[in-house]
Amino acid sequence: MVDFDVVVVGSGTAGQTAAYALAEAGLKVAVVEKSARPGGVCALSGCQPKKWFYEAAEAVARCRQLAGKGITVPPQASWSEVLREKNAFTMAVPARTLEGFRKAGIEFIAAAASFRDRDTLSAGGKSLRARFYILAVGARPMTLAFPGAEHLTTSDAWLEQPTLPERIAFVGGGFIAFEFAHFAARLGPAGCRPIILEAAERPLGPFDADLVAALLAATREAGIEVRTRVRIEGIERRTGEFRIRLAGGGIIEAEQVVHGAGRMADLEGLHLEAGGVEHSRAGIRVDARMRTSNPKVFAVGDCAATMQLARVADCEGHVAAKNVLADFGKGKPEVIDYDTVPAILFTLPQLAMVGKTEFSLAESGVRYRRSFARNLRWPTYRRVGLEHAAYKILAGEDGRILGAHFLSDSAAGLVNAMRLAMQNGLTANLFYEQSILSPYPTRESDLLYMLKPFL
Repeated sequence: MVDFDVVVVGSGTAGQTAAYALAEAGLKVAVVEKSARPGGVCALSGCQPKKWFYEAAEAVARCRQLAGKGITVPPQASWSEVLREKNAFTMAVPARTLEGFRKAGIEFIAAAASFRDRDTLSAGGKSLRARFYILAVGARPMTLAFPGAEHLTTSDAWLEQPTLPERIAFVGGGFIAFEFAHFAARLGPAGCRPIILEAAERPLGPFDADLVAALLAATREAGIEVRTRVRIEGIERRTGEFRIRLAGGGIIEAEQVVHGAGRMADLEGLHLEAGGVEHSRAGIRVDARMRTSNPKVFAVGDCAATMQLARVADCEGHVAAKNVLADFGKGKPEVIDYDTVPAILFTLPQLAMVGKTEFSLAESGVRYRRSFARNLRWPTYRRVGLEHAAYKILAGEDGRILGAHFLSDSAAGLVNAMRLAMQNGLTANLFYEQSILSPYPTRESDLLYMLKPFL
């Protein structure tokens, strides 16, 4: 039996955030990881790796937008060169992760973990007993039920392939499908024509419908086909290609079929029932302090039934660590607030949001005002040839900002500014006044135009 103050299961961004905070406070901490490549999805095959492809794709997209506006020679993109640069980063992640744990005095256990009972974990043939456990095991591609689903390429594998085929079909219309399709349209071969197959009436359900419509126009102009209300009955492998059978008799042929239908909590093998940890298809049930149905166990990141975003995972890891420390008599407990979590889709242009949508406000019966425009012709966008820029800001009757939505290049700066305004309870009037001194001319200085209808 090996005893610790806290055992963290999972070495991704959420697990690391919690482990480092607890070790720094003087607790005896262990991290258990089943993967041969510690470091987590975000660093190895998610947020960080995809940005290598995004930055290159953005440069290509911008040059194409500026054709006839100052750019005379079209850019030549090399997927393989971007892959090489990405790999130079990701190859160093596992060793860097282990070295970080060593320097922090965190014991690393390379094994799969499972609960023996409510108080004990088993890992690598050892019994581990701790006062608290933090589960940060992440997520895996969602299981799809149709015949031939085993032919789907995962997002991890897609970011490792040396070249891109011309005909790529994405099953599902979420973050992965849209981002990867936009990468392929700029970094793939000249004839690359990705297609996105979405089962719902429209893709990207959490985002504002008007801004999704504007993104779809930009997506189709980039040579990406988007089909909605598609039901796949099966996928068959043929020589050199796949045949996707659709309900109603339609057939789509592609050289590659990619899983873009979302991810689910990776709970296999944990034996959560033995640990008294309640869970569902959505993930592990937690309260606002990230505590599960077993008071000794916390869950954070993509395995929790919350929001699957990297910075949310970090925040949850921080909150869990604060509450563990509070139980040790070190500090005060803390709760998490998801009301101002920003989300950004790294398409070209980017789609970003924070707070409520019009649909959610109307559904809740909340009265609001809006400032909305699309196909913006402000100099900001004319200079870069961006045809489909749009925004929508929603404010309550008291003037406080309830939600903000942007389709733009550099949308991260816009949505983060709105997040801070919302967190600090600013009214549209006050935020307008505080934005007058924004660096000009920039995307952020354009917030003045967006806020002016509320004055």
